[in-house]
Amino acid sequence: MKPWKTYFDMLQDWLPNTTNINLPIWAHMVVVVLGAVAIWIVARWVIGSLDRRATKRGGIPLQEQTFGVIRKGVAYAIILLVGTNFFQLFEFEGLEKLFSAGIIIALASPARELVNILIYYLEKYVAKKTRTRVDNILFNLLKKLAGVILYATAIVIALDLLGINIMPFVAGAGVAGVAIGFAAKETLSNLIAGIMLIIDRPFEVGDRIEVWSAPKNSATWGDVVDIGFRATKIRTTDNIVIIIPNNEIMMRDIINYTTLDGKIRVRINIGIAYDADIEKAKKLIVEVAESANWIAKIPPPKVEVVNFGASSVDLQARVWIQNARRRMDTITYITDGVKSAFKREGIEIPYPKRDIHIVREVTAASPVEANVKNTGPRDTP
Repeated sequence: MKPWKTYFDMLQDWLPNTTNINLPIWAHMVVVVLGAVAIWIVARWVIGSLDRRATKRGGIPLQEQTFGVIRKGVAYAIILLVGTNFFQLFEFEGLEKLFSAGIIIALASPARELVNILIYYLEKYVAKKTRTRVDNILFNLLKKLAGVILYATAIVIALDLLGINIMPFVAGAGVAGVAIGFAAKETLSNLIAGIMLIIDRPFEVGDRIEVWSAPKNSATWGDVVDIGFRATKIRTTDNIVIIIPNNEIMMRDIINYTTLDGKIRVRINIGIAYDADIEKAKKLIVEVAESANWIAKIPPPKVEVVNFGASSVDLQARVWIQNARRRMDTITYITDGVKSAFKREGIEIPYPKRDIHIVREVTAASPVEANVKNTGPRDTP
């Protein structure tokens, strides 16, 4: 006798065991049905009492769906017990197994609804309280896979109940899985990379990251709009959506501007002539930076000399901004403002210059040329 049979026998102890009582068949059935009705009435009373008590305490999320699933599960269990007892009474072993297999598959439906309710609770009390939005993606995946896993498990149990050997199917599925794995190597690689992205979380939906595969002469950074199990979608500041396979993302350095918070430091390189007043140039750059209301005052903007170039002294303005998405606005604002301030104050912004000296080389005349030049007219005899 199989283990599942033992469990059903234990459950059937809830119902009156009429098979060993010398009663007519119709009397047996009446006792079984009355016992099932009694169990159902008691179960409904208990479930209703819990429902009313929860309502008095303010209710729970998805209360109606939760208790509806519990009622459905209890009803299926009672039907299974009554049907099994009925077929045992008439000694229809084949029909008993078929009936039990069908009920087991039917039980997968309330089990799936119950799992969805549990996932909802996790989303409400766990995912919504975290800053990351990747949890939501994981819960959506669980919702999609829960039904498949539960129904597949129910079917396997039902087949085993019917006496069908499932090992050949399992072995065949394993061979087919290997063949499919080789055929869809890239797809599986992207799938595994997608799972690693969810676990490792180098970025989340809404983060702004650098895009290395952007089209030429277009924006090179954008916001993550979707993290799928095959690819990730990034919308650049030009409103272009770039779809990058997850496998490629996992093999690249990821530059995330907003993973901690939106505050970043922006560096702007500025060159001045060697004979310009460096301190005056620094002061003008700081004044331009302080005039922008989105640039942080603490820490204050600062300017450093970073290099002596071929034709300029290279300065670098360093400012902090609260919103990383205003990085290009900051660079443009400071560059334009510094250009106007330098022009007004007479500070030269140099450009590469080259002085070209042309030297003409004068060579001495050859002896032949000298003789020709020195030879005058001669009289002939």
